Amino acid sequence: MLLQAYGQTECVSWATVLRKDEHDPIGDPDLLGSCGRPVLGARVELLDEEDQPVAAGAVGEICVRGRGIMSGYQGLTQQTEEALRSGWLHTGDLALKDERGYFHIVERKKDMIISGGFNVYSREIEDVIAEDPDVAAVAVIGIPSAQWGEAVTAVVVPRPGSTIDTSTLTESVKRRKGAHQAPKAIEIVDQLPMTAVGKIDKKRLREQYWAGLERHVH
Repeated sequence: MLLQAYGQTECVSWATVLRKDEHDPIGDPDLLGSCGRPVLGARVELLDEEDQPVAAGAVGEICVRGRGIMSGYQGLTQQTEEALRSGWLHTGDLALKDERGYFHIVERKKDMIISGGFNVYSREIEDVIAEDPDVAAVAVIGIPSAQWGEAVTAVVVPRPGSTIDTSTLTESVKRRKGAHQAPKAIEIVDQLPMTAVGKIDKKRLREQYWAGLERHVH
């Protein structure tokens, strides 16, 4: 049985699910990128910075209500108040909802880059760069920039024996996603920092660029 689901420890179980019968790579391939629709007993909305529903088709933070939501983080009053403000569990994930009610995750809120006044979603850029056969791994972050606020920067690990053509990668992103999403710089490294669960650790990656500076977490 194949299904996709979305949830967090803070909401005990799933918040949304894309059922087995909804996986249709031939008739509806775009749906495979969705985390589905709300499960029974969960109310899921996309909210803006004022905790109001976003317009149809717009990106907002996934927020959840239901009996399975945590009561709080033990001993962490401030973090609890922030996570559960306005009666919603604020997941920290950004998504959009299509006309059929399916949710599509676009980014972690803290990883979104604001560059030149545009919201840039690093995941979209990473998906394009990762398609290059010479790329083993990639992370896209925003680094301090007097001109852009944050400059879109791709940190790339090449496959063994391969050479990265940075101009080709930049042009690929520009062609697919637009000039404002194209990396201002591409750095080649031997490896990326990883978390204990095997995910790329963007917090550690950003630290070397933001040392002594305050980055606004969106």
